[in-house]
Amino acid sequence: MVTPKVIVTVAPTGGMATKQQNPNLPTQPEEIAESVHRSYNEGASIVAVHARRPDDQATCNPEIYGRINTLIREKCDIIINNSTGGGVDGDMPRTLRPGLEEIKFEERIKGLDAPHCEMATFDGMTILAQFKGRSLLSLTDSNDCDRLAKRFQERGIKPEWEVFSLSHLLQDTTRLIEAGYDKPPYFINAVLNAMGFQGGYPYSPKIVQMFKDHLPKDSIFCVSAIGSAQLPATTQAVLMGAHIRVGLEDNNYYARGDLATNERLVARAVRIIRELGAEPATPAEARAMLGLAPVKAPSRHAAA
Repeated sequence: MVTPKVIVTVAPTGGMATKQQNPNLPTQPEEIAESVHRSYNEGASIVAVHARRPDDQATCNPEIYGRINTLIREKCDIIINNSTGGGVDGDMPRTLRPGLEEIKFEERIKGLDAPHCEMATFDGMTILAQFKGRSLLSLTDSNDCDRLAKRFQERGIKPEWEVFSLSHLLQDTTRLIEAGYDKPPYFINAVLNAMGFQGGYPYSPKIVQMFKDHLPKDSIFCVSAIGSAQLPATTQAVLMGAHIRVGLEDNNYYARGDLATNERLVARAVRIIRELGAEPATPAEARAMLGLAPVKAPSRHAAA
């Protein structure tokens, strides 16, 4: 019997969390690369990268992404997946009217121009995020989705189709897959419990199953969940034969009152995977599963 392999994505930074919330959050290129390398050594095979400016605020500046990606690649062969979601401050928002800001589409897509970008999140949906008295609109209409898909295709970047609701999966994601903008297998990541996002779904076992039931043929299913939902959602995903994302982008805590690090979250996820009879996929195995080109693998325990 072949032992099943689980792709573990680490999302080390995100575009919303701050060091004030968790001092362990890596925000600068050297910090991010070191945290990613430690997570890689614990069993992560993909990194979902967000970039930050020197003042720790969000950016998709391709030069900063390039610095992060290059430092990561010097340390390990983990699959590098840049964000097109951006973040909620820094270079990303502009004011539309008092009380409403927009996360700029043209800024969001700049990370696709960075070196070593093998994958990128395809955030092909419109979301209204509401938190801390702010309303932020991330507008991606169908025309924007077409532009984004063409840019991915031109640069040879594999999409990670990120969805927060069933409509995100069944509308532009499925339309673009059927139009040939991605080759199978299709890597689809359902993000759950993003309750500050209007239209986002909470986590429940039935909701995870619903997403799985509506996947396009030849899909690879990944599950992410925000906050305290991360541990039960990812455990259920492993039981279902799916893949998982963990990290400080989604969850600041290892347990109640215990601030997490990325590598602790990855290490726990890997222990659970093994207890459930599976194994974490290596980056080389994950590349083969996803149809990505191989890269040379440095020693897993190369000096940080």
